[in-house]
Amino acid sequence: MKFRLATLALLLATVAAPPARAEPGGPLLPLVDAAAQRLQIAEPVAAFKWNTHGAVEDPARVEHELATLRQEAASEQIDPDYVAAAFADQISATEAIEYTRFAAWKFMPASAPPPPADLATSRAAIDDLNTKILSHISLNWSLLHSPACATELALASMLVMQQRHFDDLYRRALTAATRSYCQPAQPA
Repeated sequence: MKFRLATLALLLATVAAPPARAEPGGPLLPLVDAAAQRLQIAEPVAAFKWNTHGAVEDPARVEHELATLRQEAASEQIDPDYVAAAFADQISATEAIEYTRFAAWKFMPASAPPPPADLATSRAAIDDLNTKILSHISLNWSLLHSPACATELALASMLVMQQRHFDDLYRRALTAATRSYCQPAQPA
């Protein structure tokens, strides 16, 4: 009798319990939001480069950054090629934002913002976001290689674009920055 009452109580508790709530925006929301934050750092970086007559592209820095990320991926037992491709897309999208800003400032030089004193703050933020992105890639590895990825990525991207009030440039940049996230699982 006690066993039946305990079983009934457990059954009622399970049925009456509220359903588990999924993270609003899906499990890829933190990853996509970190990618969006990293894109937004293009603004102060572009201002610095414009005002110092620097080049948008810095192949040596990109190569160093990708090599570091490959090493970090390997130490996390994540495919270094996947990580390098994802971050190469992120960097390319960031450069596209910078080129767009340069074009606008070329037409209207007075519209260029004052530059930050240096790139140290921006680079520190980029490094922190790289770590965050890599961590979220690791946490979501199975999903990123599943058929559900495209739907989850679209949902997270849409929400981030809305929450951050992204214009067309940033919407396109976020789409480009995250285009390598979903990869089919490789046969063993």
